[in-house]
Amino acid sequence: MRADAARGALLLERLGRSLHQLELPLARRHEILCAAAAKIWRPAAGCGLPTGADKGRQLAGFVTATWEELGRPCSERAIDYALACAAIRIEAHDDERAVVVHGDVHQWNALQARSGFKLVDPDGLLAEAEYDMGILMREDPIELLQGDPHERARWLAARCNLDATAIWQWGVVERVATGLLLTKIELQPVGREMLTAADHVAR
Repeated sequence: MRADAARGALLLERLGRSLHQLELPLARRHEILCAAAAKIWRPAAGCGLPTGADKGRQLAGFVTATWEELGRPCSERAIDYALACAAIRIEAHDDERAVVVHGDVHQWNALQARSGFKLVDPDGLLAEAEYDMGILMREDPIELLQGDPHERARWLAARCNLDATAIWQWGVVERVATGLLLTKIELQPVGREMLTAADHVAR
């Protein structure tokens, strides 16, 4: 809210409970997270943040190395699909269209404020806004498979006036990368759930 660089001091807004603690239905959570993310998106050319292309390359490298390191805990088809989606999003990066994105939009990073919710713990990228919605495709993998997985991407796209295919592709990459990461740090069962969903959508 205010800052004094000479004193190294920041005045921070006090925020409340996380969205996760409120245990709201999935559709309502998505509405809240879309609204919170959209408040962040704005052009910031030359800001020095990593780009969506940088992020795509980082994710692809992590997926390739970690899959082998962990003894291939999901199908090769899922890995190939994730890498193909990453390549498409890297190629699609456009500095002119890119905006500041949060980079990790999920229910644990959304805290109650006096009006609505605010996002904390940003990764911070200069990327297409669809990247943030790809995180929502990654989360709640069990619920994703209870119907047509593409329907979530279509809903998010319509809600935020974005491209459903780009949202879907970022979700494919993030789901595999995060599933591998959670498997590596032994955070289960969600790691297995994400990789199971990755196998399913790759078919």
